[in-house]
Amino acid sequence: MGRYVLRRLLQLIPVFLGTTFLIYALVWAIPQDPFAGKCGQRPCDPAYIAEMSQKLNLNDPLVIQYFKYLGNLLVGDFGTTFNGVSVGEQIATSWPITLKMGIIALIIEAVIGIVAGVLTGLRKQGFLDNLVLVSTLFLISLPVFVTGFVLRLYLGPQGFDLMDTSVSSDPTFGELILPGFVLGSLSMAYVARLTRSSIVENRRADYVRTAIAKGQPQSRVVGIHLLRNSLIPVITFLGTDLGSLMGGAIVTEGVFNINGIGGLIFRGIQEKEGIMVTGIVTLLVLVYLLMSLIVDLLYAVLDPRIRYE
Repeated sequence: MGRYVLRRLLQLIPVFLGTTFLIYALVWAIPQDPFAGKCGQRPCDPAYIAEMSQKLNLNDPLVIQYFKYLGNLLVGDFGTTFNGVSVGEQIATSWPITLKMGIIALIIEAVIGIVAGVLTGLRKQGFLDNLVLVSTLFLISLPVFVTGFVLRLYLGPQGFDLMDTSVSSDPTFGELILPGFVLGSLSMAYVARLTRSSIVENRRADYVRTAIAKGQPQSRVVGIHLLRNSLIPVITFLGTDLGSLMGGAIVTEGVFNINGIGGLIFRGIQEKEGIMVTGIVTLLVLVYLLMSLIVDLLYAVLDPRIRYE
């Protein structure tokens, strides 16, 4: 297992380099004038252009620019925006908020989605099965911002006043439960449907029939034999979904007025701050790569037939 982990870590290096170089090239190579609109209606002062070009290494070839940027990243320097704001400080403030909300969303979609999928998969064509199928279809068809607006309106003080829907500048996990549910609602529906289809398919497998023929209790047949193998595609989806949740949190953060990574990306795009967008997307790439490694290791835990040398 140790050799496999080391090999996978080494394989992630070229993937990381290739992905981040592509992002860097798309942000910095395609725009003709990175200073367009940075000084309002008038053109920027030549001294300012020269200073920022030197600071951002814009006078160097693209490959040299990238490796200088990568070298700064290795020491924790994400650079500064055209306005002199530290990108690292902005990310350090916003990243923990979005990370907490993403973890809450992942837990909610995993627990509710898997439980609903297992129950409906074991009771196919029943009332509960039809109820979950209709509910998940409703969530999939409903935009996230509509879900967030409706829940905030009816659960907050303007509605039934069941909970405080406001979020502070430094929110706790409790304040992020509702935004996390909204963020993970779409994926929760997909997890429920994916778990259900996997359970229904594996119920007809030979190893399940053998376990039943041996007289093993229903709880062991479902929990040990059926569920572990059925969760492999679900774990794959959940593992890659954390990065998607964090990158796609723009709408949810906007609905609940949360100062997270989503809003930071939106402002970076809106203000054409390429250094901000590049730094945040680089972090998201690291999340994706790390989660893909964890998912690969979980395969061996779920399915004893999988062994890594």
